[in-house]
Amino acid sequence: MDLRYDPPAAFRHSRDQLHDLVSAETGLHDFGPADYLSGLTVLLQSMDYDPRFSDQGRRIAWGMVVGVLRGRAQAIASMKANPGFDAKPVLSPVVITGVPRTGTTALHRLLAVDPRFQGLQTWLLDSPMPRPPREEWARYPQYRSTVAALDAQYAAVPGAKAAHFRAAEEVHECCMVLRQSFVSNLWSCAWSAATYDAWWQCQSEAEAYRHYARCVQLIGLNDPDRRWLLKNPGHIEHLDLLLAVFPDARVIQTHRDPGKAIPSLVSLLMNLNGLTEPDRTQQRAENLLRREVAKWAQAVRKCEAVRARHPGQVLDVVHADFHARPMETVEAIYRFIGMDIPEATRAALLRRIEEKPELGHGVHRYAIEDYGMTADEARAPFGDYIARYDLLERASLA
Repeated sequence: MDLRYDPPAAFRHSRDQLHDLVSAETGLHDFGPADYLSGLTVLLQSMDYDPRFSDQGRRIAWGMVVGVLRGRAQAIASMKANPGFDAKPVLSPVVITGVPRTGTTALHRLLAVDPRFQGLQTWLLDSPMPRPPREEWARYPQYRSTVAALDAQYAAVPGAKAAHFRAAEEVHECCMVLRQSFVSNLWSCAWSAATYDAWWQCQSEAEAYRHYARCVQLIGLNDPDRRWLLKNPGHIEHLDLLLAVFPDARVIQTHRDPGKAIPSLVSLLMNLNGLTEPDRTQQRAENLLRREVAKWAQAVRKCEAVRARHPGQVLDVVHADFHARPMETVEAIYRFIGMDIPEATRAALLRRIEEKPELGHGVHRYAIEDYGMTADEARAPFGDYIARYDLLERASLA
């Protein structure tokens, strides 16, 4: 959450001002291929039309846009400073995906204890560059900036820690760099953005995925022989694009009762976007739940179609099974990705399972009825999906 920047009187007229601000701050003038400009233009127009920002909300939203464009400029500058960064392909990355709130984060952070993996740390998603040695991170202003931003966010919304805790040094989601192309679902989550959302639904994210893949190569430049461990729920909607940039990826798809997963997502989003747009809370929550139900029901259908063309490349993990028998799930994953589990790594995995660090920040409480829908109504568009993975029965037995 960045409050340093005074927002313009009208966002839709501020595109040049935005670029000038980032250039003045960073000394960078190259923002890479121009494909991002269409999305940025629509986003800025939407920011004038759709949300009812508070004064603080306008400042937060503007700071977010500035920060993402700054991250894009820094990524492009770092690519130019490291010629040949993309010479070595990313081989057989392990990619975790699934409807949000189905255990992707817990599984991602659990597997990340294996030192043979490398991942996308939160601060490097904000400022892509070749990952420096761990002991040097605190020297980087980009790292300190991410720490300060997260501290400010959790001070403003303490409940967000329990819902989805992030730390600058921990691995995080690919979507944070995908949004640098300004064609991203994330821009419809931080405040009301119906006109941007309508535009986004008709766009391809192919260029965003190409930029993302290059950022992965850039960040991993100093660790060319470590296997990538990546995670992003949104990949289920764009599995074809993911496999276009990482053809031999080993994909782990998580599954959970949508009647529980989707309202959990809406609760998380409402915690965060209440900072920018405090009015119409009930109406926005109800609209958001219906939007997320429809979006993710469509995403699982698109994913199934792509999976059918790539047999054997996706492993299914049901949320209830993972929670009931986590080590069995981990062992199945390692067999799927063709890796062993050394004894030291097994001990570290078991230790994290026992400690349950995800519960260390409190319990995330929510009720779907608060958002004007029943669980059965949320499940209805997912009928075939729920039956395919037997999600209700397996949850009841866990």
